[in-house]
Amino acid sequence: ILCDVAVERQVEITGPDAAKFVQILTPRDLSKMAVGQCKYILITNADGGLLNDPILLRLAENHFWISLADSDILLWAQGVAVHSGMDVQIVEPDVSPLQLQGPNSGLIMQELFGESIMDLKYYWLREVELDGIPLVVSRTGWSSELGYELYLRDGSRGDLLWERIMAAGMEYGLKPGHTSSIRRIEGGMLSYHADADIHTNPYELGFDRLVNLDMDADFIGKAALRRIKDEGPKRKQVGLVINCEPLTGPNTMFWTINQGGADIGKVTSAAYSPRLEKNIALAMVAADAAVTGGAVEGVTKSGPTEATGVEVARLPI
Repeated sequence: ILCDVAVERQVEITGPDAAKFVQILTPRDLSKMAVGQCKYILITNADGGLLNDPILLRLAENHFWISLADSDILLWAQGVAVHSGMDVQIVEPDVSPLQLQGPNSGLIMQELFGESIMDLKYYWLREVELDGIPLVVSRTGWSSELGYELYLRDGSRGDLLWERIMAAGMEYGLKPGHTSSIRRIEGGMLSYHADADIHTNPYELGFDRLVNLDMDADFIGKAALRRIKDEGPKRKQVGLVINCEPLTGPNTMFWTINQGGADIGKVTSAAYSPRLEKNIALAMVAADAAVTGGAVEGVTKSGPTEATGVEVARLPI
């Protein structure tokens, strides 16, 4: 599929102190991030709460994009910069992304850019042109499939770019659409505002590997995250198999999860997986209930139903 996700804006950070400033925003250690590399990062507030989980792209030594779906990270970053004492410029550039996702996306990319594009590694980027259209291409995406994101750097060329990609993908069955909620739930990929929000911390999500409390950088939320780690998270994200008739629509009500008559959490994303032939979900539950194989009860729109806890799959990002 080809997805128009131009609504996903970029926060561009440049200037002599750009790298140092970006590190303040995230608990992930960026000291070894190379030019041309992408990183999945968490942006936390002073309480350790998650403000967003974007992709960070390093275009040059002092040139970064924070690629995010929705939240006011532009205003957050600009506000942090005011009192940082660092020499940075923070703007929203004219960049509009497309997502080309699915098993045949590599073949379509070869049609567009030639064999050399297959050298692009997972979570790396490349600056290219297509028929004179300036792009940044990264091997990333929100589908848990092989996929690429194409960042258009000239908004006036959007229609031309769309038609060019669709024409190249015609023989491979390319369709316009959007990334599959089913596939991303299968892959354990988060949807911010659904599976996480400002009241969620990285340790609840099992993202310990994205928090480095030992690095010298004093990133925002460091003290709070150290305390949370020492005390242990009170909640944990789990996967669920929900034993009922196939779900026919998205969970927008955050269904309650019960165990032994007590409310222990909520379902955050749910869907019927045709591949697995099961109803699967992501959920946030009390830490002591986050047990693989543990039986719980979910109160869905059709009423109470049994559910079984499973481990959440994670991509090797």
